[in-house]
Amino acid sequence: IWEIPAPFPAPPVPATNPMTAAKVELGRHLFYDTRLSGNGQQSCATCHRQELAFTDGRARALGSTGELHPRSTMSLANVAYAPALTWADSGLTSLESQGLVPALGTNPVEMGLNGRTDVALRRLRTDPTYRRLILLAFPDDTAPMTLDHVMRAIAAFERTLISVRSPYDRYRYFSERDAISEAAKRGERFFFSGQKGGCLQCHGGWNFSGAVRVANDTSARPAFFNTGLYNVSGATSYPKPNTGLHAHTRSAQDVGRFRAPTLRNIAVTAPYMHDGSIATLSDVLDHYAAGGRLIAHGPRRGDGRANPNKAPNVRGFVMTAQDKADLLAFLESLTDSTFLRDPKLGTPWGRH
Repeated sequence: IWEIPAPFPAPPVPATNPMTAAKVELGRHLFYDTRLSGNGQQSCATCHRQELAFTDGRARALGSTGELHPRSTMSLANVAYAPALTWADSGLTSLESQGLVPALGTNPVEMGLNGRTDVALRRLRTDPTYRRLILLAFPDDTAPMTLDHVMRAIAAFERTLISVRSPYDRYRYFSERDAISEAAKRGERFFFSGQKGGCLQCHGGWNFSGAVRVANDTSARPAFFNTGLYNVSGATSYPKPNTGLHAHTRSAQDVGRFRAPTLRNIAVTAPYMHDGSIATLSDVLDHYAAGGRLIAHGPRRGDGRANPNKAPNVRGFVMTAQDKADLLAFLESLTDSTFLRDPKLGTPWGRH
């Protein structure tokens, strides 16, 4: 039973993996289980911590073997609505398929299950909790727990990670006029003004992420933007391996183009950008006000403001100190503390 207040829509659910309470509960156990990694030390929740809106607070994610991921961990808040998953893969649209990337990937190693899935599954099958949960979650399947069961259950749990109860939601959608400060209200006006910040052009809609897919309409297409972070010399203007959508399309016009993440709970998901290279929200606002980033020294030196692929809407804008304080107040009003503390979304294992 979805606990989603109107006017927010339910997310889409694939016919091949219908939602059930039992499947979600199995997925929650698996999401927080360190046995689901090659070395038995890392769970999905290691990189996706609930109190940080299911991010990890790191600039770059750290895999189970100690290998750094080239990009930062994306928030899982409202991931069920995303028209594409990860930072820059327009073709990866299924949570069930996406789960295989951290599980089995070798470049970089994340969960480290490649070649060790049988070992991990044997660990799970010996647990009486899982012997009970698997029968409830997949009653028509006589096979023991499989990798397919694991991915389908985790995906079902991830579809319950819905964040729509922030102070801003109470103000904008539920008529609580005092739910946010006057500064936040001014910040909202600046955010949605096309003549000022123009933030809504990438972070529009109720999810502050652009177009979303919902239960009765899955036609939304993902959008990717070059925000002028880099303009290095060489074959690509963004440093490898983080060339954005280009890494999948090999098209020169896609260099530096990344998906706009949701801004919900953005105040707790620092550091920012695809590579965690901007430390604070204040610095992020400075970046956009400048219309891109100038790096004067070092191996990544270059003027991102002049990147040939930079999105036209990243044009810079005038922002006074008061404007900035108001914008920060608005962004902080998007923090959904109910979501960050909901025990139904937390670990069932105690400390993990």
